[in-house]
Amino acid sequence: MNITRFTFCILLAAFVSAVGCAQKPALDPLAGWQKAYKEEPNQTVEKDYQDYIQKLSPEEKQNLGPYPATFFKDGTGQHAVRIKIGINGNVWEHILIYDKDDKRIKTIKYISGGYAS
Repeated sequence: MNITRFTFCILLAAFVSAVGCAQKPALDPLAGWQKAYKEEPNQTVEKDYQDYIQKLSPEEKQNLGPYPATFFKDGTGQHAVRIKIGINGNVWEHILIYDKDDKRIKTIKYISGGYAS
């Protein structure tokens, strides 16, 4: 009986460990895009992402870093803004994607990883 209980405990511990680690960060929707280090967003994109930030919840706004936005571009004239927010051990990313006419065409929000708080 003790061997059965021991085996069950080992299997249960392995299952709990596997399930606890099953949440993997999402694939980066901006993979293949380039950071636009020296380019500032134009006024339309700047206003849009600033408005987006103002509409975040109080908790999200409180946990923005000092430089919350990173700008990206792809080879087709599209651009994007990545906003990172750390809340309760999770790193949330908000991706705002704009077409070549500076119209936001997609918004993605996901957990990209974690941190020790």
